[in-house]
Amino acid sequence: MKTFLTHMPNSTLTRRSFGASVAASFALVTMARPAFALDDASARALIDRAVGDVHEIINSGRSEAQMLIDFEGIFTRYGDVTTIARTTLGAAARQASASQMSDYTRAFGIYISHKYGRRFREFIGAQIDVTGSRPLKSFYEVRSVAHLQGMAPFELLWYVSGASGRDLFFNIVIEGVDLLNTERVEMGAMLDRRRGDINAFIADLRALG
Repeated sequence: MKTFLTHMPNSTLTRRSFGASVAASFALVTMARPAFALDDASARALIDRAVGDVHEIINSGRSEAQMLIDFEGIFTRYGDVTTIARTTLGAAARQASASQMSDYTRAFGIYISHKYGRRFREFIGAQIDVTGSRPLKSFYEVRSVAHLQGMAPFELLWYVSGASGRDLFFNIVIEGVDLLNTERVEMGAMLDRRRGDINAFIADLRALG
């Protein structure tokens, strides 16, 4: 399947920022189904729908503020927000209270969707081809190739799982760069700067969103 992304001119875009945008903006819900129901076709279909929704938002002509709200919706529909948030918090997730984890998950979802949603405004044009998928342990890897104007094509790998009871993506790898781990390092650094104070960290994360 070929999907075209168009955007505002006179902007710069790196491969990594594109992949990060895709990762974060798609960050995660389709019809509920048992985890075992995930298969090759449903994993590929999830990514096709996510890319299609991003394409629609980018070409909607809405303001940035309206688009960011729409990107929050994409992250909620197609991404396993709870798993991504817990993973990016790392060891601190085991020390956080249920209330803190709930607050962090909400703040992280807004932060990540806004962070990478803004990157989509930099796109001049792109085409993403979903090329295949394969099972890996308890999830599926969906392979795709991104074509940007004036740049060599590069590979995007999407990790899709049905473990939550829904088919959702929980990670993306761009040319070997694992974005889930990248965000975990960033969140860890932010928490370290707050001397491990989770409440202060969450408050600052909300401000960044």
